[in-house]
Amino acid sequence: MSIAVVVRAKGGPEVLSVEEREVGQPGPGQLRIRQTAIGVNFIDTYQRSGLYPVETPFVAGNEGVGTVTAVGEGVEDFKPGDRVAYQSLVGAYAQERLLPAERAVPVPEGIDDRQVAAMMLKGLTAFYLLFKTWPLKSGETILFHAAAGGVGTIATQWAKSVGARVIGTAGSKDKVELALQNGCDAVINYREEEFAPRVRELTDGKGVDVVYDGVGKDTFEPSLDCLRPRGLMVSFGNASGVVSIPDLTILTRKGSLYVTRPTTATYFAKRDDLLEGAKALFEAVKSGAVKINVGHAYRLEEAAEAHRALEARETTGSVVLLP
Repeated sequence: MSIAVVVRAKGGPEVLSVEEREVGQPGPGQLRIRQTAIGVNFIDTYQRSGLYPVETPFVAGNEGVGTVTAVGEGVEDFKPGDRVAYQSLVGAYAQERLLPAERAVPVPEGIDDRQVAAMMLKGLTAFYLLFKTWPLKSGETILFHAAAGGVGTIATQWAKSVGARVIGTAGSKDKVELALQNGCDAVINYREEEFAPRVRELTDGKGVDVVYDGVGKDTFEPSLDCLRPRGLMVSFGNASGVVSIPDLTILTRKGSLYVTRPTTATYFAKRDDLLEGAKALFEAVKSGAVKINVGHAYRLEEAAEAHRALEARETTGSVVLLP
């Protein structure tokens, strides 16, 4: 039997239930893995609350790393004993699990399991944001909200390594300091000052080329005021609530702006794209261009507490669960 964290009804962190479950043997095209570390992400809280629809009951979580213990019929790329990681696959909060082999990636030597669990979903998110959604070039200027968070600490380092100018936002003095340590040229404490006027000041009134916003409702409209004409607003999360744009002419008034709402599911729907992103991420980490900050580790049975801390914005860096 395996321990798993199950959602049987949508709601707050209290609905996360620790249960025993039978995993079974892998079917055709599947792997069975024993997990060593599991990532915790905002998407996990969205699925638990019902913001993102997932049919109940389900095992929470979307990314992890572990060792292959069995392979199903037709699997040729992996064998028992291989170290693998994955992201964007519901069912991660468990000691053991089954997953499609085509969604697993091999993990190279030299990267700790906690780092791998902390970097897959967030790191691949940073990859597509910086290199696919807006192919970032040296000399361009970006604004990255929640720069001390899990995606932010990875993306700001990576952006800086390609020569971008990076402006971040954070909600406390400690988080401002962390963001500065992770590549930001300037960080705005949004609890002490309005970020849009400060961004304009930092860019001599020109605005930034692109805004990356995983916060959502609280930051969306002020972020439009941070963009240069024909700049891009990338809304990739809803930590403060869902964004709505009832009047699209706001984009006209603020400079013929572009807006997109991307997801990892779309960008990595094809295995070749997944392998490309994973390779780039692993290389960035192994080279030292990106350092993975595991800010908090909880036991698997403490998943509810991890969710409470994440939603209260009490965390910095990445959060992992240890089976």
